[in-house]
Amino acid sequence: MIRIGKSTSADQVRDVRGVIFDCDGVMVDSFQANVVFYNSFKKRYGLPPMTREEEEYSHAQSVSRSLARILPPERVDEALELNRQSDYRDLLPYIKIEPGLISLLSLLRFHGVPMAVNTNRTNTMELLLSHLGLFGFFSPVMTAAKVSQSKPHPESMHYILRSWNMQPRQAAYIGDSSLDQQAAEQAGVRFWSYKNPKLQAEMLIEDFVDLRRLFVQVLRDREASSRA
Repeated sequence: MIRIGKSTSADQVRDVRGVIFDCDGVMVDSFQANVVFYNSFKKRYGLPPMTREEEEYSHAQSVSRSLARILPPERVDEALELNRQSDYRDLLPYIKIEPGLISLLSLLRFHGVPMAVNTNRTNTMELLLSHLGLFGFFSPVMTAAKVSQSKPHPESMHYILRSWNMQPRQAAYIGDSSLDQQAAEQAGVRFWSYKNPKLQAEMLIEDFVDLRRLFVQVLRDREASSRA
């Protein structure tokens, strides 16, 4: 795995024509928001706060899977109904956008590089994009509510590739969990790990600033070639 740095060659992104982003842990730091959200259910049912393992699981999985993991089986249906009635806006103050992301997205959009979101969120993605000022960057935006099988199943990846009319190796997926890695592998898409050196990935991204630098060179070369 190549760790992106100032000496990394732009050849690492030269063949990439589309970029797919996971949401939590990649576009945004929402870990604390998830902890607050799921612990509210634990508190409601008189249970102790989540363990570290439960926190990490719920950060990557869908709401239904997470509630099934942290609550007694007889409480899950009621909790899912309460979730549908909850106001996610209460958690927005706990969510922070990753540094350098908007600059990278603006560059890719300016040069016509398609971007998509592939997340296991269900009904909160549009609200989050609006809150962060990210509407208009991504198409399509795939959530667990829009597919019959969520990540790590590659259904959402296949949908994105079809909508772009793109071959798998022309796209890269930026994720931070084993679910993301598996989804990319099963779809044949390049996988780039964001801040998680434990994953099997082509590249490890520590900073969106460095990734943007690679794309600047490649996109300039691509435009110069098209004008020649």
